[in-house]
Amino acid sequence: MSNTDSSEIWRLSASRVATLVRQRKLSALEAAQSALARLDAVNPKLNAVVDHRPDEVLAHARAVDAALARGEDPGPLAGVPVTVKINIDQQGFATSNGVNLQKEWIAASNSPVVDNLLKAGAVIVGRTNAPAFSYRWFTDNRLHGRTVNPRDAALTPGGSSGGAASSIAAGIGHIAHGTDIAGSIRYPAYACGIHGLRPSLGRVAAYNAVTPERVISGQITAVSGPLARTVDDLRLALAAMSAPDPRDPWWVPAPLVGPAAPRCVALCVAPDGMTTQPEVVAALRDAAERLRDAGWTVDEVDALPPIRDAVQVQIALWMGDGYAGMVAAAEREGDAGAIAALAGQATLAQSMTLEKFSTALVRRAAITRQWQVFLERYPVVLLPACAELPFTDDLDLQGPDAYARVWDAQMTMVGLPLTGLPSLVVSTGMVGRTPVGVQLVAGRYREDLCLAAGEAIEARGVPPMPIDPQ
Repeated sequence: MSNTDSSEIWRLSASRVATLVRQRKLSALEAAQSALARLDAVNPKLNAVVDHRPDEVLAHARAVDAALARGEDPGPLAGVPVTVKINIDQQGFATSNGVNLQKEWIAASNSPVVDNLLKAGAVIVGRTNAPAFSYRWFTDNRLHGRTVNPRDAALTPGGSSGGAASSIAAGIGHIAHGTDIAGSIRYPAYACGIHGLRPSLGRVAAYNAVTPERVISGQITAVSGPLARTVDDLRLALAAMSAPDPRDPWWVPAPLVGPAAPRCVALCVAPDGMTTQPEVVAALRDAAERLRDAGWTVDEVDALPPIRDAVQVQIALWMGDGYAGMVAAAEREGDAGAIAALAGQATLAQSMTLEKFSTALVRRAAITRQWQVFLERYPVVLLPACAELPFTDDLDLQGPDAYARVWDAQMTMVGLPLTGLPSLVVSTGMVGRTPVGVQLVAGRYREDLCLAAGEAIEARGVPPMPIDPQ
């Protein structure tokens, strides 16, 4: 019998749950029951988890407890309730990616990240919502409906991992899986007032057997990673998610901790002329002071390696690679958000030729080189997650000017994935009912530096989490 109040288990960190389960002071079954009870209590208001099977969840938790009873090590995530996004394969579930066109695409096997979470002892409690085709920073689709931000229903929960962020902020699970090609982990974390890590390209193996092979743009820019309520939980989740898997030829056996590096940070509040809102600038300067208090050197710089140019290259590669097929699928689905997301980039995407695509790949290498050289001098960069506080929901559908405003504000969300570098969003506080946070970038496979700087920022204050839906 547990000494922990079962009504409060869902509030604990993943690290704490795993420790208690491994010590047999808490059962995996109790942790799963608490997570399911919390899901039942708040998910009807949020629609964050859109597919779950409680009987299977409890059976898996019992299996973790049985392994412990036999004296076996269930893994570093022993009994930790987690969620996974609806765009990756989980055996027996639809890899729908939020569209009716894929609702019958039932996975016969797990993606590498699901297998790695299970091997680490995690208990998957549900699958989280995403916008149709995972195209937007707002989470709504015709198959599952709209996901709500638990901090303020008027705000977007972010996207495309909006269900993941909403669930973690509200206490449904302790770690969430997300994917990120243009901010889809980092922006939901920012919008919901939690933390989200986009790992380096090649860090976490990716593969869906039920879907067509990814085009080259997706292969070199999209990654899976964790969202959580503590930076330490992100570290724990990354270690589990990044285990090897032969199905991804891009996976790299890089160490999780690199050599010692100077604790030196470059702060840039307006990269490439970004029109950064005063509240966001204030959060950045506050984070810089937190780092200085923790012994880091922070130098403010006027410029960083290219980001605005990286945005154009990223969009060209992402949407120019099979654009006509993307548009046709969005129109067949009839999803207004997906159609609008694609239409807004039509000029750039429709002009793509093989020669231009090759030029974009060359430019990608040059931009990445500039970033890597800069990070030799400053191992960590502190910069805006977004130029604005989290958007009101569906702002991107309020006409051409609003669409352009959203995409311009998201410059760092879109541009940084082109480089393959790791980036971390840390929530730092609230502006009224609206979360605010900052973004950290480090060298390739140096997630450890992002996490170390993130912990120093986190230690000096974060918004309350988990929370009841507001």
